[in-house]
Amino acid sequence: MSDQLQNIIKQQQQQQQGNLTNNETKDENIVQLVGFVVGNEEFAVPILSIQEIIKPIEWTKVPFTPDFVLGVFNLRGNVLPLIDLRKKFSAGAAEFDDDVRFIVIKVGDELAGFVIDRLTEALRIEESSILPPPDTSSIEKEAVIEGIARKDGRIITILKISSLLKTNDR
Repeated sequence: MSDQLQNIIKQQQQQQQGNLTNNETKDENIVQLVGFVVGNEEFAVPILSIQEIIKPIEWTKVPFTPDFVLGVFNLRGNVLPLIDLRKKFSAGAAEFDDDVRFIVIKVGDELAGFVIDRLTEALRIEESSILPPPDTSSIEKEAVIEGIARKDGRIITILKISSLLKTNDR
């Protein structure tokens, strides 16, 4: 993880624990996210839901799983499911290149790995600038989309991490 990302994670953890001074708590309405690209779209997830970000490692296919579940991989003794967000979001297939990463996210009491095309940046977005999912999205998509944000002329879809592991929404 980059130093900037580690600093933001540390700062947000301190904010949640109430350890910051009054000058540092001005940003109470700031949502801290990690941005990444899947296909041609930019997404983000809350920074505190990320356990770690790693380069791709070997995984094992598991039969009778949805097509977006690539299989499982071993991360320091933990066997985690590996979900290809390109397939889950119908973004088409692509070869793994040097930018591809596995984001290990904590979902409730579970850990899971998600394949992304590339990281973009650590984001700080005002809560008031996050819009609800558009009315044109389907019920299944709304279950995965937390909101939509604009930053520096880009539109970023914020994902609801609690829904990413569900197999009925694609």
